[in-house]
Amino acid sequence: MKLTNKSFIAIAVAALVFLASFQIQKNDRYFEIIKNLDVFTTLYKELNTYYVDEINPTDIIEIGIEAMLQSLDPYTNFIPEDKIEDYRIMSTGQYGGIGTTLGKIEGRNVVMMVFEGAPAETAGVNIGDELLEVDGNPISDYSTDEINKLLKGQIGTQVEVKVKRSGEKRPLSFTVERQRINIESVPYYGIIENDIAYIRLTEFSSGAGASVRAALVELKGKGAKKVILDLRGNPGGLLNESIEVSNVFIPKGLEVVSTKGKIEEWNKTYTANKNPVDINIPLAVLISNNSASASEIVAGTIQDYDRGVLVGQRSFGKGLVQATRPLSYNSQLKITTAKYYIPSGRCIQAIDYSHRNEDGSIEKIPDSLKTEFKTRAGRVVYDGGGVSPEFKVENKGLAPITIQLIKKGFIFDFATEYFYNNEESVPDPKSFAITDNLYNQFLDWVSTKDYSYITATERAINKLKETADSDKYLEFLEKEIRALETDIQEHKKEDLKVFSSEIKKALKEEIISRYHKRQGMIESSFENDEEVEAAIQLLNNSNKYQGLLEVEN
Repeated sequence: MKLTNKSFIAIAVAALVFLASFQIQKNDRYFEIIKNLDVFTTLYKELNTYYVDEINPTDIIEIGIEAMLQSLDPYTNFIPEDKIEDYRIMSTGQYGGIGTTLGKIEGRNVVMMVFEGAPAETAGVNIGDELLEVDGNPISDYSTDEINKLLKGQIGTQVEVKVKRSGEKRPLSFTVERQRINIESVPYYGIIENDIAYIRLTEFSSGAGASVRAALVELKGKGAKKVILDLRGNPGGLLNESIEVSNVFIPKGLEVVSTKGKIEEWNKTYTANKNPVDINIPLAVLISNNSASASEIVAGTIQDYDRGVLVGQRSFGKGLVQATRPLSYNSQLKITTAKYYIPSGRCIQAIDYSHRNEDGSIEKIPDSLKTEFKTRAGRVVYDGGGVSPEFKVENKGLAPITIQLIKKGFIFDFATEYFYNNEESVPDPKSFAITDNLYNQFLDWVSTKDYSYITATERAINKLKETADSDKYLEFLEKEIRALETDIQEHKKEDLKVFSSEIKKALKEEIISRYHKRQGMIESSFENDEEVEAAIQLLNNSNKYQGLLEVEN
């Protein structure tokens, strides 16, 4: 079709108008950026000059940066120079230090865990030691982060620590040489029943895939014919390690994840690029509400290829990818650059950060907006809400009494005292049990402690009283409410007996950790672990296992 001169001129004019409009919009955007940066600069200058008190420039600017990034999503963060080392540790799983995990218990700075073979263990530092000084500096008022910074340092240098130990009248001092500490992404693996292998993966730091691969090869050599991969509570980590872990169970060449963002050249598709260990071994993957990011990539990939069965609760729902960008003065920006999509094509991101309510709040993606996808076998799965397991196991959580005993450190302290009273008798993680006699010793010990607590039911009653008082109904309901409160107090007196099974479980794990560190603690936790038990039963029932992976008629 030929264009007339008038038509050509009309099209040319329209194109010029569009380009001019685009340029104006572009210039308007640049002007807005320059204007607001100028406002920010002049505002800070006026504050610095005229504010009544001295202003710390680093603190106030960091607060401004954090507030700005907070309006985007929780994963876009500013990393100042003094926190770069912490970020590097999270990424690599390595640091120079002594190999301990610290925590605060009722104001005490306590060694919660000592890594197997770490310098702290070699020097003689034990779980339960209360840290008093580091290199002669009293640290009672220090935060856990501040103490960790004192303990970390150049490999080969020494640090002096002074501790208070249960049963010792005087503080003990230890000289510990800092070494390279590797945080194991697979703290435990083993055969847990007959021919069922178990692998616990706690984070996706550098080398996580290689660790899972090596563990499965070793366990298959010991006769494993089925496997449980435990991703419960795993917050994620490096994207490439999720590909490596998936590749252990799926064939080379299969797509694992793709990313899509604003920068088109950054959009990529990642495939399994190694030979797998085993693509047929029956597989149960344990997930929980706190399994996120890279954990969800692995779980979602296993589900989308119908490679195994997911057991537990629906995962967290983080389908966002972060990258780091260098900033001036050795600082960095960790920024969300893309969304990731697992093999079925779905994104499991559960919260829509790009659309906020008028008050700035955010909501989960409603079910009405979720899209249906299908696994390779044709099973229906959905986007926008994490990964849902085929075999659901309800996580009932702990009773308020158990939470309070843990929070107050009473279970932790009793385990420490037990250890020093029974150092010569090393318990076996699998066979050790909290006998009724030992539990009664704990009850006698804790009876002198203040473990009072308020239940959710009591908080609800207090709220009811406030509402009834506001509505002028309190005098009519007061008698019934008082009777209800009395009943609750009577029941709470029995909580140590009613919830003895879960308290015993917590005691067992804590006592075993004193003798066998992390590995023993994990091994001892299998008893009364509902998700592990469900996975074992499922793997031992091939008909039920296969049925969950087939399309419902």
